[in-house]
Amino acid sequence: MSMSRMERLVVIGGDAAGMSAASQARRMRGPDELEIVAFERGHFSSYSACGIPYWVGGDVPERDRLIARSPAEHRERAIDLRMRTEVTEIDVAGGRVRSLDLETGAEEWTSYDKLVIATGARPIRPDLPGVDAPGVHGVQTLDDGQALLDTLATTEGRRAVVVGAGYIGVEMAEALINRGYEVTVVNRGKEPMSTLDPDMGRLVHTAMENLGMTMVNDAEITKLLTGDAGRVRAVATEDAEYPADVVVLGIGVRPETTLARAAGLPLGDHGGLLTDLAMRVRGHENIWAGGDCVEVLDLISGRERHIALGTHANKHGQVIGSNVGGGYATFPGVVGTAVSKVCDLEIARTGLREKDAHRAGLRFEAVTIESTSRAGYYPDADLMTVKMLAERRTGRLLGVQIVGGEGAAKRVDIAAVALTAGMTVEQMTSLDLGYAPPFSPVWDPILVAARKAVTAVRKNSG
Repeated sequence: MSMSRMERLVVIGGDAAGMSAASQARRMRGPDELEIVAFERGHFSSYSACGIPYWVGGDVPERDRLIARSPAEHRERAIDLRMRTEVTEIDVAGGRVRSLDLETGAEEWTSYDKLVIATGARPIRPDLPGVDAPGVHGVQTLDDGQALLDTLATTEGRRAVVVGAGYIGVEMAEALINRGYEVTVVNRGKEPMSTLDPDMGRLVHTAMENLGMTMVNDAEITKLLTGDAGRVRAVATEDAEYPADVVVLGIGVRPETTLARAAGLPLGDHGGLLTDLAMRVRGHENIWAGGDCVEVLDLISGRERHIALGTHANKHGQVIGSNVGGGYATFPGVVGTAVSKVCDLEIARTGLREKDAHRAGLRFEAVTIESTSRAGYYPDADLMTVKMLAERRTGRLLGVQIVGGEGAAKRVDIAAVALTAGMTVEQMTSLDLGYAPPFSPVWDPILVAARKAVTAVRKNSG
């Protein structure tokens, strides 16, 4: 009687989605049932990229606090994790991947029964003169963070330019302010935080200037100028130069799908892999994908989006691991919730912006209110501004943006739940939210906005 060969799962990518999938599959199937081989081209596994700005800024004292599980810990759980090994080709027809050991240069083929693609995203690096000069940094990986800290430790000058004013740009600007740098942020948009509507981004702009940052909007970088020994010395736009001893690129990311594209796997409009609800790559029975390399369904607009967030990556990994391990799970989609901060200013958003709603063909009302985080008479009540979008006629909640002091950001979770449940703003006004003067006014800011939205919907739906 012939022994059947043990099934092999191959995972490409050793961070959130890939190792969550491997760990969940291992929980469901032991080492005698399923062999797991994972490839990671970097030096680190299972780490929090979201924590890098806080490590650079000094809030997190050491790098290793950002590592959830080391390669050795994965190996103890019978996951053959091969570090500094890059997968260079996926042979779909042959059911195998080619890998390159970056230390030795050795190449080999590894066959798979099931494949998980978790190749993440790559930072956008504009193709400009000087962009690869010493002193210019991206901050996507722990290696990137370490390289930036090494530059900060050895650079004489204290002038920093951050290119881009999205989450990474804003968080890195704060990190550099905390390190005592003069910070200029150069942003191509009308206001920082393009994930907000410009009227809400304006509040972030004001706060950044109040912190001593120089905010340059509507500006496109044309080149990076170099000086002694080829190091970066300034960032140039069409009509100005900004001196820089260090430059941080925070322009955003794109799905890292070079391998998938070469293998002929299906990609969406944003360049991310397309999967079904079980996170299986469309049209491929034994290939799954998750994390920053995939596109996900936006539950409000019904369209595919690319959102690079660790929360999604970990959930994708859980779903994939359950399915690979013989169970069943799905990832239904997202509403697009994200929070951030710049020093004491908290920034939050969920659902659609005005331009997203227009693009989706929705008619809507937008209202904005100002309120406080606590009862007005209670000490340290911070102001916050809440913007709410509701669909005309139906009153269905479409999106919420919040900018304000302490207590502002996580209030967006109320809206995220309401969006997921398909609630109307009228239904929201009667939500039984927690109240006591240290936590909230009698009418929580979310409810004040909902009441105003109800009035707008009624008035304009006749």
